[in-house]
Amino acid sequence: MTAGEPVSPADTQRALRNVSAVTLSLIISRGLLFLWQLVLARFLGEAGYGVYGGIGSFIAIGAAFTNFGTGAIIVREVARQPGRAGDYLGTSLILRSGMAMLAWLLLNIAAPLAGFGPEFRNLLALATISLLVDAWGNLCFEQLMAQERMRSTSLVTVLHMLLLLLAAALVLASGYGLPGLYVATIAAGLARVAMLWGLVLRSGLRPARMRIDLLRSLLVESLPLAIAALLSLAWMHADKLMTIRLLGEAQNGWLTAAFVIVTGMIELLGTTVLTSLFPMMSRASGATLSSIVSRLAWFTLLAGLPLTLLLSLFAPEITVPLFGANYVPAAAVLRILVWYALLRLVADVYIQALITSNRQRRMLLVRAGGLSLNIALNALLLPRLGINGAALASLGSVLLVLVTLLHSTPVAAWRPLLKRCVPLVFLALALAAWMFVVAHFLSPLAAMVTGMLLYLPGLMRILDAGDRALLLSLARTSPLPRPLRKVLTGPVPTSGKDQDDAGDAVSSR
Repeated sequence: MTAGEPVSPADTQRALRNVSAVTLSLIISRGLLFLWQLVLARFLGEAGYGVYGGIGSFIAIGAAFTNFGTGAIIVREVARQPGRAGDYLGTSLILRSGMAMLAWLLLNIAAPLAGFGPEFRNLLALATISLLVDAWGNLCFEQLMAQERMRSTSLVTVLHMLLLLLAAALVLASGYGLPGLYVATIAAGLARVAMLWGLVLRSGLRPARMRIDLLRSLLVESLPLAIAALLSLAWMHADKLMTIRLLGEAQNGWLTAAFVIVTGMIELLGTTVLTSLFPMMSRASGATLSSIVSRLAWFTLLAGLPLTLLLSLFAPEITVPLFGANYVPAAAVLRILVWYALLRLVADVYIQALITSNRQRRMLLVRAGGLSLNIALNALLLPRLGINGAALASLGSVLLVLVTLLHSTPVAAWRPLLKRCVPLVFLALALAAWMFVVAHFLSPLAAMVTGMLLYLPGLMRILDAGDRALLLSLARTSPLPRPLRKVLTGPVPTSGKDQDDAGDAVSSR
């Protein structure tokens, strides 16, 4: 694909099918996980949920170390050169296993040095065993993603989540508490490993012997990505780790509750789409990549804005019924954090553009700046503003990151977005004013419903022809039954590609 070449209809249709498959699985799996978080928050109480959130932050940072930035590179290279899949699978198997064990050791050394007590450290030692289990599953997940077998990986994701929730519910109901929860997590992870390896082996792919030259290349090329991922996860979780140490477990429980909502928003509207489009973006360059990035950032804003308005305006009406009356302070945090989430969604689009353009070092500088500002703001604001200071620190740091990313990206990838944001801002202000008035004179529920109903016609007035065509393609390639799609969108042209199980077929490109 040469610079400036438009994205082909086949690539567009395949990408949209992938997005639809991954989105459906993520809605199901994350929806189940979100419901489970609500039950867990009430079951554990604020202090117990704060411990759970703190250990989760350690695990997230450990997972970034285990992956060492190689995941994106493997997907990118296998998508470009499918014949080298076995070499990458065998080499990454050895690399990831070693990195997972090293991550376990480092995290369990860091916890006592950071001042955490024996009970917390014992739970951490058990919970971080999942790093090795997840590493074995992620090896195969990346190979399947590179092959664009999104339907298969989506099914595994849903099944894994169902197994996890079932096992966790059983151990908690039996009175085993957090230790039982982490054992259930490891058991469900092993089931995911078995399913993913089964899919890879059935496709005929086998891990080759480790290649030293490939290992060296992976380590050198992924080092900036690894450092950037560690900085990114530290940036995202520094506030929780600092909160639990400075303000206590209960306040960290409130912060964790707000983050559960925000993280779900990021994963649903951002991670899903970016994961699905990564292979296609890896094959694009120049003006083609800039066009994809600009359009993707625009649709990310369109999708995230209504949810941001709802969560910001009606945080107490949403948070308290979900988590319980003990989590009232989480609502004030959510009002701020949701704007961090919206800006983070847009920033992640441009970060992925840097990865596909092989500009990992520039991304490293961006991440380092975001983390440094986040830690500084947390140290300054937490003692003065409590957990609201943590939310403001996240918002301030993501603003710096986004500005830096735009400065590091070709003008063609962001100038059209800024121009199109002007009518979107006016639409957002009008909706906010409407919902505020309706909530005052009628009810918050009426304000939410009518606000979202007004958003759709308002949105159609600011979409251009390209936006409408893409939305129509998305509707036609959505994971709905074909007869229903015909009713909604008209007859869908069929081709050999459509007749195949496109989500499971290995791309022939």
